[in-house]
Parts: sequence; C-alpha cells; structure tokens
Amino acid sequence: MTNHHQILIIGGGNAGLSVASQLLHKRSTLKIAIVDPAEKHYYQPAWTLVGAGIFDINKTVRNEKDFIPKNTIWIKEAVAEFEPSSNKVKCVSGTEITYDYMIVCPGIQLDWNKIKGLKEALGKNNVSSNYDFKSAPYTWEMIKNFKGGTAVFTNPSTPIKCGGAPHKIMYLAVDYWRKKGILEKCDIHYVSGATVIFGVPEYKVTLEKVLLKGNIKVHYSANTIAIDGNAKTIEFETKNTEFVKQSLSKSAAGCYSIAEGNDADSVSRVTMNFDLCHAVPPQSAPDFIKNSPLRDQANALGYVEIDKNTMQHSRFPNVFALGDCTNAPCSKTGAAIRKQAPVVVANLLAVMDKKPLSAQYDGYSACPIPTEYGKLMLAEFDYTNKPKMTFPFDQAKPRWTMWILKTKILPWLYWNKILKGTA
Repeated sequence: MTNHHQILIIGGGNAGLSVASQLLHKRSTLKIAIVDPAEKHYYQPAWTLVGAGIFDINKTVRNEKDFIPKNTIWIKEAVAEFEPSSNKVKCVSGTEITYDYMIVCPGIQLDWNKIKGLKEALGKNNVSSNYDFKSAPYTWEMIKNFKGGTAVFTNPSTPIKCGGAPHKIMYLAVDYWRKKGILEKCDIHYVSGATVIFGVPEYKVTLEKVLLKGNIKVHYSANTIAIDGNAKTIEFETKNTEFVKQSLSKSAAGCYSIAEGNDADSVSRVTMNFDLCHAVPPQSAPDFIKNSPLRDQANALGYVEIDKNTMQHSRFPNVFALGDCTNAPCSKTGAAIRKQAPVVVANLLAVMDKKPLSAQYDGYSACPIPTEYGKLMLAEFDYTNKPKMTFPFDQAKPRWTMWILKTKILPWLYWNKILKGTA
C-alpha cells in the first residue's frame, strides 16, 4: 500500500464520509484515503430517543466498511501526530502517511475523567449518559422505573456535540413522569455550565415555558466536578450568588449541602443528593489535535484553527477541517456538518485548481429539541444567533411534524443520503 495520497481525510464519521463522497461526485478521478480505526459507525443523534424508550439502540450502529465510499482507500489506523509543515501524518502503529491535501474531521473527545467518578458510575445506581452507546438504554430503564425523588440532569461548561442533548432527555423524562402521574413527587434539577437554556432568544422563550411547566429548577454557570454513584451525590462548583445562597441553603435544605464562599465573587462547591442522574461529560478536541501544530493556540480546548467561513486552516492552506473538531464558533451538530461539507469540497477543489476560494459557511446549525413525546421544536440558526427557519411556519412552536422529522426522516436520510453525499 502506498503511503502517499492526493487527499487524506482524517476521520470516517459523518464529516469524513460525506466529504469523501461529495468530492468523488464532483471529480471521480481524485485519489482519496480515509484514516479511521473504527469498525463500527454510529448514528448518535438517535441516542436521546434510545434513552427515551422509543428507538432501538441496535438500529444506530452499522459496519464502517459498508459506508466507505468506493474508489477510496480505508486506512484502519489511529492518528498519533500531525506534521503539516512536512505534509505528513504519523499513526499510533508507527506508519507514516504523506499527502498533497488534508481534511481533518475526527470528531470530538469525550473527557469522562474530567468529572471524578462519572465513568465508574455509568450504567448502575441510577446514573447514565446518552453520550455512551452502552449507557443510553439504561437511561430509559432509569426513567421508566423512577418512582419519584430528586432527578438531576447535567450539562458541562465546554462546547459539546449536540448541545441540546443534555436537556432534551430531561424534557422527555418530565413528560413521561407527568403522564405516569408522579411528576408532583419529582424534584427536577438542571445543572448547567451555560448561562442560559438556549442561546437564540426566539427558541429560548419556548424552552423557558417548558422549564416552568415541568417545575424544573435550573442552576446556571454550575460546573459538575464529581459524581458518586454509590453515595448518590453530585458535586458542582458555582458562583456564590444570592440565588445560590437562597436556593441551596434555605428552600431545598434536604437536597443540598453547600460550602459557601466568603464573598459574592467566590466559587461555592455544592453537594446535591440525587435518586436519578443523567450526566454529560465535558468535551474537547482529540488529544492528537490538541498536541499538534494544527491547534488554535488561543483555544483552551485545542480545536483546529480554521477560517470560520472558508473552513481552510489559518496557517496551512492545503489543510481544511470541519465538524466537531474545529474552532468555528457554531453549534457542533450533524446539521452543521451538512452545510460545512459542500464548502470544504468547493474550496479544496479551488485550491487544487489554483482558484480563489468562493464558498462560504455562515455558521448554520440545527438542533431538534423534543419538548414532550410527539412534539419537537426544530431550532435553526447561524453565527449571528438569528433564526434561519427552513419551513414556512414558526419553528419556535413545537410540532408533531417536526417530531416525525427527527424520529423517522432524519435517520433514514443519514444512512441513505447524507453519508453517500447526495443530501
């Protein structure tokens, strides 16, 4: 096998496969290699539905080999190092691969160990995460068997793939418990590292009504640092505001203990007891990107440094990147990848043809958020956090039609069109 390739794609997920397919549709003579060690390919957007008991986990996984585009070379290796100044990649096995052009899209890294005890707690003692293939079905077991008590849903302070997933499952759980007639026995808390429930005002208003209807207590700017499955406790750090003092030390004394800081700007460490916990790990660029010349040195999470509109690397013009691994200030979703891929394809071909880069990505992303079983709000927006609605109706209103889009249409599109570069 030759170790030099015209186009080298790092990552065989949604981004890598769809870009490879689209490139070959545009120019069938291209010589493309895809580097990815994974045997399996996952449709992760359905894992929320798995956790809600309405999707079979086994329908979210297929063999990677069945989706590698024809006329490409699959290199089943894991990347260890990038040497972009030499147009070279080193693999964990020691294999060195050179290239003329490179597309970097290995996805995002789940930093389970950044929350002490989380990885060990998963899948037992009523602790789960829909971000884990093995744990997502356990989320449903927890929800359907819950008899009441304190339910905690966490969201980290870092950007994450599918930013709505931490609260999507909470809304579905609340709706299930309401229909089961036990909601008044449930004390529900959303512990979020973010400062708002959603960054786009039009959609935020809708979700705030859902929070109110479910009597969900929200803790913003709260960074989860530890989960003890055996003791059923979660620890998080938060600013010592008046809200924290009142809600933690007075109105919910049975649920919390708090080590209060000395002044309003200090950080308090809060311990909360729970009976059910759905946790989401902090996330960052894969270590082999963090430790490489491709990284954005100004970004603490190590993402690839690109022009947010052209998707070209800021310092290496024969390198492009897309998907969850970049420093583009957009939501990390499959919908974003779908809009980024044709921009990467057009601009890479322009570089190869020595033409100006003309394709532009505007930061489009979409987040389908179920607010209850059978109703979903399709949030679409761009870099300006302005709604970009596809359909001729108010998408800030949850609808049954959007539920069908999420549960039926999008999974079919993914396997049959998106990965093949035709959607």
